[in-house]
Amino acid sequence: MFPLLHLSRPIFQFKYTNTSLAKQLSLSLSLAGMEGEGTSEMEYTEIESSADYFDSSLLFNIINDVSAFVLYMHQQVPSILQDMSIEFDTLHEEYKELGSELAQNELKASSRRKHTGRMREVRQGIKRMEKLMNSVSGFQAAIKSLISETPNVQEVLLILGATPLRPQYVYELCFSHKNAVVRGADYFVKHKAAEVLSRKAIRTLISKDAGSASYPGPTKLFLLVKAPSSINLPLHFIPKREFRYSKKIKPFKLRFKCKAQIHQMNDPGPDREFQVGNSDDLVNSSVEDSIWFQCRHAIKGIAFNRPDED
Repeated sequence: MFPLLHLSRPIFQFKYTNTSLAKQLSLSLSLAGMEGEGTSEMEYTEIESSADYFDSSLLFNIINDVSAFVLYMHQQVPSILQDMSIEFDTLHEEYKELGSELAQNELKASSRRKHTGRMREVRQGIKRMEKLMNSVSGFQAAIKSLISETPNVQEVLLILGATPLRPQYVYELCFSHKNAVVRGADYFVKHKAAEVLSRKAIRTLISKDAGSASYPGPTKLFLLVKAPSSINLPLHFIPKREFRYSKKIKPFKLRFKCKAQIHQMNDPGPDREFQVGNSDDLVNSSVEDSIWFQCRHAIKGIAFNRPDED
């Protein structure tokens, strides 16, 4: 059901069962051994990428896949977003085909009634999913716009709760990189390095029992990013300079590092101090000029019959 141990398959190819899966996988993964175990809940768990730098595909797919994981494991959606997207497109296609068939005069009365009834069912299914899928689409478009505008994204918050100020769960993603490379606004297709890094992130979260708590009820997923204050994306992001969430919440914290940075930190040569100093200067100046931005497109979970309610 949850193919994280089978790296040749897509990352989110599983069906809904229950959250006890997280605990089962946590035990299996801890026995198998994993990268980057943190020493406390409040510290970042470091996850290393085999890539030399963070490109647009890596950044987008990490944020997107962890967001999908959070929605699914906290029971905000009945199945994975990938499957729901396919189902949504299929319903639209079926509705269009039924409409075309109804327009044909040669249909018998019984067939016409059957087609009309099915169209009603399909329309209800589309209506039920439409708001969620539109918000997911806006959410993804916002991430892509942000990365295209400023690839040097430092921190990302995924907040599950009624409001960002009073969260139930918080996921912090930190990207430690000297620079990032963007290969054009359309370069967001998941390549091998992005797929592997997403799997590492999700395995790590499962090992820490992310999503294994009790069902919080339908709520919202908010996205906040720390980025240069100069960015201007009013259709997708609102500046939140003084943003802080409740200190009562202990976040799940992941820090991602690329190969170039790891080699630089491990380099014992005479230029190491100079190189690290340059990196720190860049990061510090970037942090000073950065503020929090809240994405306008929050994803609201939908109510559905869960297995434990049957």
